[in-house]
Amino acid sequence: MSYPMTQLGSRAISHYNASPTTDEEEREYDRLRDLARSEARKRAQLSQQSQQAYQSGNKAAASDLSKQAKKHAAKMDEYNRQARDYIFRANNHDQPEDTIDLHGLFVEEAEEILEQRIRAASSRGEEGLHVIVGKGNHSTNHVRKLAPAVERICQEQGLKHKEEENEGRIYIWLRPGTGGENVTPPGWGQNQQQHHHHQQQNHHQQPNYHQQPQGGYPGHQQQQQHQQPDLVEEVAKAVLPKIFKKMGECCVIM
Repeated sequence: MSYPMTQLGSRAISHYNASPTTDEEEREYDRLRDLARSEARKRAQLSQQSQQAYQSGNKAAASDLSKQAKKHAAKMDEYNRQARDYIFRANNHDQPEDTIDLHGLFVEEAEEILEQRIRAASSRGEEGLHVIVGKGNHSTNHVRKLAPAVERICQEQGLKHKEEENEGRIYIWLRPGTGGENVTPPGWGQNQQQHHHHQQQNHHQQPNYHQQPQGGYPGHQQQQQHQQPDLVEEVAKAVLPKIFKKMGECCVIM
């Protein structure tokens, strides 16, 4: 299966979080994704050269080129990991416990993370999950990518869900027999700016997103901010190796 390495939109950092964002943060995210794309191109070129060498009978050269291609694949994975961690921290450090923001993630990353988050939240007996997917205003040709992916996961798992009109949020009911089109999810209809102002009152320090985490998944260093450290740690252990194994095996450069 191919995993297109395409940027979801011109702005990866979400406006749904409380803290102000800067062009510098956007540039850092784009820089990391661009580096990953560059490594992917080098990997593809070397892989092609390796196949040509093998077909011509030069197995030694084919082996050497293949090893070089794998090194570039590893660098690609690392840059993508850094970009994913960076954008996840930026978009989720001040979100409530029942909310996850998927902005800036590749669809494949978002799917894997959301599936694990649903399992973790369900095991804790949580009622539901707010998933921020955006309105598609900044996506290429205004084509939404994350919302259909979230809806597909809900359908596959038999979970009822509902999208808040013009808000770019989807609520997923996690308990059997709950939810539906005629049910209003908790927190819907409230003024978003007022909600964000309340969040800002609970945070007195702007995180440094350029600082690399000491370990674990994005948001791990904010454990003292009563957010979702346990959940993101479970995501890290369960899904991240699979994401980059798939992306490393076959990537389409767009």
